[in-house]
Amino acid sequence: MDDQVIKENDLFLLTNNRGDVLADSELIVGLFTDDTRFLNRLEVHVENLEMILLSSRVSHDFIGRVKLTNKELVENHEVKVWRESINLERKRFISQGVLYERLLFRNYNIYPVPLSVRVEAGSDFAHMFTVRGYEEAARGNRLPLQTSATGVRFAYDGQDGVKRRTHLQANPAPTEVTADGVLRFQFELPPQGAHEILLTVVPEIDGRQGTVQDPERALTQLKSSYAQWQSEITKVCTDNDAFNRLYDRSTHDMFALLTDLGDGRFPTAGVPIFAVPFGRDSLIAAWQTAAVHPEIMRGTLKTMARHQGTKIDPWREEQPGKILHEIRYGELANLNIIPHAPYYGSIDSTPLFLVLAAEYFDWTGDEQFLRELLPNLEAALTWIDQYGDRDGDGFVEYYQESSKGCANQNWKDSGDSMVHRDGTLARAPLAPAEVQGYVYDAKIRLARLFEQLGSGERAILLRESAEQLKAQFTKTFWMEDQSYVAMALDENKAHVGSVASNPGHCLLSGILEESQARHVADRLLSDDLFSGFGIRTLSASEKAFNPMSYHNGSIWPHDNSLIVMGLKRYGFHEHADRVMSGLIEAAAHFAYDRLPELFCGYSRAEEDPVPYPVACSPQAWAAGTPLTFVRVMLGLMPNVADGVLRLSPSLPRGINQMEVKNLRVGNGSLDLLIQKYNDQHTTWKVLRNTTGLQVISG
Repeated sequence: MDDQVIKENDLFLLTNNRGDVLADSELIVGLFTDDTRFLNRLEVHVENLEMILLSSRVSHDFIGRVKLTNKELVENHEVKVWRESINLERKRFISQGVLYERLLFRNYNIYPVPLSVRVEAGSDFAHMFTVRGYEEAARGNRLPLQTSATGVRFAYDGQDGVKRRTHLQANPAPTEVTADGVLRFQFELPPQGAHEILLTVVPEIDGRQGTVQDPERALTQLKSSYAQWQSEITKVCTDNDAFNRLYDRSTHDMFALLTDLGDGRFPTAGVPIFAVPFGRDSLIAAWQTAAVHPEIMRGTLKTMARHQGTKIDPWREEQPGKILHEIRYGELANLNIIPHAPYYGSIDSTPLFLVLAAEYFDWTGDEQFLRELLPNLEAALTWIDQYGDRDGDGFVEYYQESSKGCANQNWKDSGDSMVHRDGTLARAPLAPAEVQGYVYDAKIRLARLFEQLGSGERAILLRESAEQLKAQFTKTFWMEDQSYVAMALDENKAHVGSVASNPGHCLLSGILEESQARHVADRLLSDDLFSGFGIRTLSASEKAFNPMSYHNGSIWPHDNSLIVMGLKRYGFHEHADRVMSGLIEAAAHFAYDRLPELFCGYSRAEEDPVPYPVACSPQAWAAGTPLTFVRVMLGLMPNVADGVLRLSPSLPRGINQMEVKNLRVGNGSLDLLIQKYNDQHTTWKVLRNTTGLQVISG
C-alpha cells in the first residue's frame, strides 16, 4: 500500500506509507478540510538512526498505524545500536476536527539509547483545485510563522476575507522550535523503556476549530461512533470469507464518508478529491445503502432539496428545479473563481433524485416526509420537461454552458468518454441512453407515489409520459446491426454507437422491451465487455478502447452494481451472479479488501486486477457496491405502503448460505436465512420479523 487515508466527518489526512506528508510529493497528500490543505508537510525523522518500514495499516475505524525500526548503527567499527532494537509506532486518528498522532518509541536493548527526533511541518493552505492542478492559487496574505514553547501556528488571510490557521502542538514540549516549522526533541530511551510524544493538529477557519481533548477520550468517541453505526446497520454473514470481509470493509467505509450539512447524514463522493457533496454520487450511494441503512436516503434527499436550483445561472449551469452536481468550498469557491458553490452541471442528478424519493417511500412508507418533499419533486419533474429536454424531442440532453463546467454531464464525465465507433468524440448536445432510463423510471415511480398521495390525475399523466418515452426510446436508440442500445444521441440525433456499459443502466430502469433486454444482457457478459472481474465501461472491440483509461475500458464497481440490479430486474440471475462473483473475487486483490473507485479493464485471462493509478479509495459508490449485492442476492422488493416485502433470492458462485440480521424495513426489522443447495435450489426462511409486513416470494 503506497498511502494511508484517515477521515472523520470533513477532516481527512493522506500520507505515504511511512505516515509522512512530503511537501514535494507528486501525489495528493496532506491534511484537508473545507477544500483546503491545512498541512502540506508533516515528516518525522530520527536524526541519529536510519529507520525502515515494518508495517503500515489503517483499521476499519480509520485509525492509522505505522511501525518502523532501525538499521544497525555503527561508529568507529563498533555497533552502538543493534538493528531492529528500536521501534517507532505512529498511531493517528481524527476526532471532532482534531488530528491526533502518538509517536511511541521503544527500546529493546539492555542499555539506554539517546534519540534526536525532528518533526517538520508546513502549510500552504492550497485549494483542492490548485492541488489537483486545475486552478492557479489565489494570492492571499501568508502571515509569518508563529512559534511557542510547545509548537507552531501557520496563518493565511485569504483573498476571500477568511482567516485560516493551522495549530500544531506537541506534548511534551520540544527541545527546540525553529522559525521554519521544525520541532526537535532530544531524549534518552531507557533500557527496555519507552518515550511518547503526542502531536495535535487543529485547523481553524475564521475562529471555528475543534477542541483538543484527552487523546484516549477522543479515541473512545471515535470508536463509539463506529460501534453505534454498526449497531444500526444490516448485519450480513455468509459462508464466503472474502465477501464477509468486503461487506464489513464497505460498511465502515460508507460511515467514514458520511457527513451532515444540517439535514441529516448523506454520503460524500470519495477521498481524496471528491470528499464533498456530489449530486449523482451521493444519490446513487444512498440508493445502494437502502438495504443497509435506509435513513441515509432521507438525509440525502433533504440535502439535495435544500440546494435545488431556483434560478437560471449559466455560470453555475443552474436552472429551476435542477439538482446539484457538486458543492465546493474554500477560497476559490468563495471568490467565484470556480462555479461550484454549488455547480449544477449534471444531467442525471435530477431524475435520480426522483428515483431515490420513491425508493425511500418503498422502504419506509414515510408519507409525511414525501408530502414535505412534494414541491421539490414537482420542481424536479418540471425541470426534466422544460429544461432537461432542450429541443422538445422527448429526450433529455446536456450541453456545457459554463466556461469552467463539465463538457460531459452524465456519470461518464471525462472529456473523452462519449465517443463514436470511429474513435472521434461525440459533440453535444448529447442525450445519454442511461439518463433516458432514469427519467422513465422516475416518472413510473412518481406516478405510483402520486396515487398513494391521492393525486390520481397527476399519476395518469406521468405514466402516459413515461410510456411515450419508452416507446420512443426503444425505437430511436436501438441499433439493429449491433442488437444493442446506442450510448447516446449526438448533436445531429445520430447514434453514438460505441458498445459501452451505459445500456446496462437501461435494464435497471426498465425502459427496455423484454426482447431487447435479453440482447443487452448477453452482450454485457460477452468477452469484449466482461473482463472476468467486471463489466468494462467500453467494449474491447471499440477503437477508443483503453483498459487504463478513466471511462473507455476501465471497470467501475458502482457501474456494475447498477447493471446487476438491472439484470436481476429482468430475471437474468445467472448473468448477475457472474458479475457479482467477479467483483467479489477482484476485491480480494486490492488493499484492505476494498473495491476502489475503478480499476483497469484487462482481461482476467491475462492477469489479476490492475489498479487504476489515481482511483479514489475509499469511494462511496464503490463502497456501496457490496451493499447493493446483498439486496440483489436477496431479491428484495419492499413496498411498505402495501404492507408487503417480496423476496427472490439467488446466491452467486461461492456463496451457499447467507444470514441477514436487523434488515430494517418500515417501522421494524427482520432476520433472514438464505440457503442454496447443489448450486441451484435456493430456500429462504424468516427468523424474526417485527415489521408487520407480509414476506412473500416474488
